[in-house]
Amino acid sequence: MSRYLYISFFSIIVISFFACQKSTLDYVSQPNIGAGQEVTEDTLTGSVKGTLKSGKIYYFATDIRINKGDTLLMQPGSVLIALGDGSQNNSPQITNSGTLISYGTQENPNFITVLPTLRQDTNVCKGYWGGIQCDTTANVIIKWTHLEFAGAPAGSLADPALYSSGDPRYTIAFTNINGQFIVENSWIYGSKDDGMRVVSGKINVVGNTFESCGKQGGESFNMKSGTVGNVAYNVSIGAATNSFKVSNNKGSTPVQAVVNVYNNTILNGGFRQVKDGRGGSIDYEQGAAGKVYNNILVNVRFGLRYTADADVNDIEYGNTLFYGNDAREIEQFWATDGVAKQQSSDIVSTTVGANDPLFTNYNVNIVDFSKFTSVKPTLVLDITQMPYSIITGEKHSFSLQSTSPALGKGYTGFTPTTDLPTTGNYGATLMNPGKDIGAYQSDGTGNQHYISSLEATF
Repeated sequence: MSRYLYISFFSIIVISFFACQKSTLDYVSQPNIGAGQEVTEDTLTGSVKGTLKSGKIYYFATDIRINKGDTLLMQPGSVLIALGDGSQNNSPQITNSGTLISYGTQENPNFITVLPTLRQDTNVCKGYWGGIQCDTTANVIIKWTHLEFAGAPAGSLADPALYSSGDPRYTIAFTNINGQFIVENSWIYGSKDDGMRVVSGKINVVGNTFESCGKQGGESFNMKSGTVGNVAYNVSIGAATNSFKVSNNKGSTPVQAVVNVYNNTILNGGFRQVKDGRGGSIDYEQGAAGKVYNNILVNVRFGLRYTADADVNDIEYGNTLFYGNDAREIEQFWATDGVAKQQSSDIVSTTVGANDPLFTNYNVNIVDFSKFTSVKPTLVLDITQMPYSIITGEKHSFSLQSTSPALGKGYTGFTPTTDLPTTGNYGATLMNPGKDIGAYQSDGTGNQHYISSLEATF
């Protein structure tokens, strides 16, 4: 039976009309969302708070800030455009000391991006604006939002724990050990370095698509000490280095990095990282721990990598499907400088081209990596050598055909970490591990993306 629920979240009052609950997901009718007064100016400057309204386009050409205790909320269908040129002095950022909520929906997603004239695949990794830079008092809740083309160089006043002057800024950087970092069903497209980096925080990162994160280096999602939570049902295609890296370094917190990485689909990653032993798919280092199950790895420079200094006694892994169309990839399904080993539950072969996962609309041999030569034992490619068809999800679907070897091979004997609120419109959507390997489940659950970020328009 439906009922009214009063929700208070960081001084936001929301009235929602609850419907039934199914599995691990909360289904709610369209809420009337607001946070303080409507933002009436279409160009944002200085300190900002309140509500960006549905159907409106807003701009910012200089840095904007959400102050501690304030909230900026983007209603479904709102657009925020950064007017930057990729230079150090003319590429604005969002500085978040309060709470940023982008509440897009599947029917009405939000955008934080660049002008349509720049929003082209030929500009991937150009880094036109400075991303969302969060300090130690920030919270982030982002749902059904397109985050595109960040990575402009940091200035001399940037957080020294994250950047030196001139370093590319991450699409989102987060540093609040007690904060909530919820990014769900969103797209992170074409960042010049890491798509997202969390240096401590409680996270739930599920159902997203990461496309071409990092020009010469950088992960889709880089997690440091004090990061605790879940990374599940994501697609990562064309990352420069790793798709998901968990390491207990780069932080002063005593809290261990413990992240569950499960039911993700990872493709064509690691080839732009020139350093040996770096890059490809999932990497645990320096005391990090977590559960790693049910992932599909396709044509990656390195497969699973757990170094000896990771918390190897508290890392569980298995039920991974490996595919490679180049012998150099197969030799590194388990990175040779790590300690991860083949598990009996893995779907793997030493034969080139074996175990095609049979995606609905993606040819895993669209590029034959064996045709590329490299001076290194493992393949290294410049981004100019990689066609957009293997670094973005354009015109692809990574759901599984009915004859896929990944169907029914998932491990479901664990539960996601639950350190975040899970009720209301701004709560985390906790998703249990799936019975199928990969981000898309045969029952229609899992990742809900069927288009690339740039295939959506506003």
